[in-house]
Amino acid sequence: MKIGFRTASATMIAALLGVNGSVSAQTTLSLWYHGAGSANAEEALVNQLVDDFNASQSDWKVEIETFPQLAYNDAVGAAALAGELPDILDVDGPVMPNWAWAGYMQPLAIDPAKIDGFLSGPIGTWNGEVYSVGLWDAAVALTTRRSTLEKYDIRIPTLEEPWTGEEFNAALETIKASGDFDYPLDLGMAWTGEWYPYAFSPFLQSFGGDIVDRDTYATAEDVLNGDAAIAFGEWWQGLFEDGMAPGTSQDAADRETGLVSGKYAMSWNGNWAALPVVEAFGDDALFLPAPDFGNGPKIGAASWQFGVSATSEHPEGARAFVEFALQDSYLTAFSDGTGLIPPTTSAAEVTKNYNPGGPLEIFYSLSEAQAILRPVTPGYIVQAKVFEKALADIANGADVADTLDAAVDEIDADIEANGGYGH
Repeated sequence: MKIGFRTASATMIAALLGVNGSVSAQTTLSLWYHGAGSANAEEALVNQLVDDFNASQSDWKVEIETFPQLAYNDAVGAAALAGELPDILDVDGPVMPNWAWAGYMQPLAIDPAKIDGFLSGPIGTWNGEVYSVGLWDAAVALTTRRSTLEKYDIRIPTLEEPWTGEEFNAALETIKASGDFDYPLDLGMAWTGEWYPYAFSPFLQSFGGDIVDRDTYATAEDVLNGDAAIAFGEWWQGLFEDGMAPGTSQDAADRETGLVSGKYAMSWNGNWAALPVVEAFGDDALFLPAPDFGNGPKIGAASWQFGVSATSEHPEGARAFVEFALQDSYLTAFSDGTGLIPPTTSAAEVTKNYNPGGPLEIFYSLSEAQAILRPVTPGYIVQAKVFEKALADIANGADVADTLDAAVDEIDADIEANGGYGH
């Protein structure tokens, strides 16, 4: 009897341990990340976030796979076709609507309280539902020196009273007439790709135009080739014809160092490039709001975000990871490590650079007050390339009206070919 009792007890205990073991075993979740080999601290921070999440609970274990950024989107597309998407996707904000429409992603179903108080840029919404959330944002400013504007008796604009388009043009003309700089303005024409719609379409929107009609997303007619867009195109072309800014042949090294070295009086650049300016100029550094060309000052918004793939068998686990990542401690850590903008005021207040009185505090305010998302449509990935080519052609002397008409035709043909992209 003793032997039988012990055997039964051992069997029962083993069974119980087996049940408990199955309950406590962590289910593996896959995460794909775009920043393999990042020059800054971002990749290390993502890996630390994964480790912390895995150690914080016993239900889920995230395993990360990293890709070079230039190969990442193609890898996701190939995986979607093969039915091999990961559970958690890293996605660039303006690309997300295309992935949602194409069936790569599912709604995040996040607790709204988790993103209460966030800047608008880091929240990815499509068809009225949140699909992705980012841990940071980025903003662009006119970067210059206080002493430069004071030397030429140019008013220093503020967030409350930015330059008008006329004031901005007059400032460029005054600085050019001085002969003290190679160019009064650096627009970053050495950069290509997403820089064009992110950095330059807000100028178009401030003129009153846009890349596509956001009321319907069915056409670019009248918004990319209407009177406001043509006025923008003529102004844009004039910057290069009149020698106000280097054109598409700008040397990449000049883009990186031209402001500090004295080639340029002002530079249209992002917060990620701001700290070297502070180090070079100290209190003389100025980060100014975008000019107002008649429809309010505008800058770009949205960066990389996390979301859940459409094929994930464990969306609740993927969502738990995203919600875990949205703690202020991680938002602050990413900002301190990368220099990018934290998405909440509470996180910003304890960062090294965006705290009250911090050297980059103004960028949070710029993002809050002036940021506008790129067109929230699956068609954006085509529209962005069409817009880039049109602006480069106009900068190089192409007829403004003809170029914009051709861009509209190409965008509208793509929208029609894709059945309106679900709008």
